[in-house]
Amino acid sequence: MTVKDALRDIDLPPLWLAAFAAVVWITGSVVPLALPYTHPVGYVLVLAGVVLTLVAAGQMVLMRTTVIPRREPCRLVTSGVFAVSRNPIYLADAMILAGLILVWDAALAAPLVPAFMALITRRYIRGEEVAIATLFGPEYQAYRARVRRWL
Repeated sequence: MTVKDALRDIDLPPLWLAAFAAVVWITGSVVPLALPYTHPVGYVLVLAGVVLTLVAAGQMVLMRTTVIPRREPCRLVTSGVFAVSRNPIYLADAMILAGLILVWDAALAAPLVPAFMALITRRYIRGEEVAIATLFGPEYQAYRARVRRWL
């Protein structure tokens, strides 16, 4: 295994979420800017994101397809939370990040949420969509036509 292969193996969305969360925490620590009454909303977003991740991953496991990005899926999951978002786990990550911004009084870090979403789209989603379209053809195109990428 080459270094490039090893880096590709650890280049996973949770690592990017952790990196963005670290920047959020630093921002909240160095330049705290609290918005009134946002801590409860932040905790709800974080919890909802965790629950959404578990539900989506559970659905993928039950359908016996991979949860790992860049691996070839065995099945196209289109029901449950996947009927609302084509990428519910990535959506959950964005929710968690937004919630952490509110909990850690890091309102100045709010632009990191769309930046995170753009990075995830470019780095993972676009490639996954090409692979899924190749594997599942018309079935994926019909799904794509009725369900949005994020929400």
